[in-house]
Amino acid sequence: MDTPPLALTPPRTRPALGTVAEFLKPITWFPPMWAFACGVVASGQDLGANWALLLLGLVLTGPLVCASSQAVNDWFDRHVDAINEPNRPIPSGRMPGRWGLGIAIAWTALSLVWATLMGPWGFAACTLAIALSWAYSAPPVRLKNNGWWGNAACALSYEGLAWLTGTAVMLGGAWPGPHSVALALLYSVGAHGIMTLNDFKAIEGDRRMGVASLPVQLGAHDAARMACVFMLVPQLAVTLLLAYWQLPWHSAAVLALAVLQLPLMLKFLRQPIERALHVSAFGVPLFVSGMMVSAWGLRQLSGLHSSVGVL
Repeated sequence: MDTPPLALTPPRTRPALGTVAEFLKPITWFPPMWAFACGVVASGQDLGANWALLLLGLVLTGPLVCASSQAVNDWFDRHVDAINEPNRPIPSGRMPGRWGLGIAIAWTALSLVWATLMGPWGFAACTLAIALSWAYSAPPVRLKNNGWWGNAACALSYEGLAWLTGTAVMLGGAWPGPHSVALALLYSVGAHGIMTLNDFKAIEGDRRMGVASLPVQLGAHDAARMACVFMLVPQLAVTLLLAYWQLPWHSAAVLALAVLQLPLMLKFLRQPIERALHVSAFGVPLFVSGMMVSAWGLRQLSGLHSSVGVL
């Protein structure tokens, strides 16, 4: 009896839409969108009257700029991902050929076009964020090869720059005041620690591919201590600033949220590799909740200043 020929599946020439969506990582869009929203709230401007600008900014920071940065990173990390996470779209073969690079370039261009709707400040901030995302992932710069510089670039782009952009566009392009700048920078420092949490899952692949993440440079336990310091110290500084600005309830709320992170961090310090994801899942929401509490504090402060005619 003749054996029927096997049906061969032709090689994939283009990714499925679901693969493209996975490639752009919607789950990562929240941090810059949240930071932008914090900046909008902190501006003190009427949210209802500026809803269209708020919507434009949320789309820009998340589905466009952040998504493009994820695409860029996955393309230039495809060799590392083949070791650490082989099921991702590119190493798994579901994103064939140079589709990953093409999507990264197209999404970058789309982000810049969209940013023209946000005025000069929005376009400038988008351009800087895009530049940082390419510098983070792409050679010859590839900031992510050093955990100090790479995490700093991500933290500044995802938190500080997004916050200041939200405030500035709501103020018609005016430079945000010193209060907003101070909090945006402090939360950027805190985000450096959050970025480090993501590096514990990739220690082996990073070491083999020459990526000097903080867990690779310092060892898992010392990197865990550094991540906790980066996260906690800025939050404590924010509580002091809010108290100094006569916002005691907001200060107390941020302090309480920071204290709630301590039990998670203590377990993380004992088992850094096993507990890093746990801190990301349950500690980071407390951290970002403090950001919004701080933003509403600045909103109240701007209202008080306006009522007495103080710029």
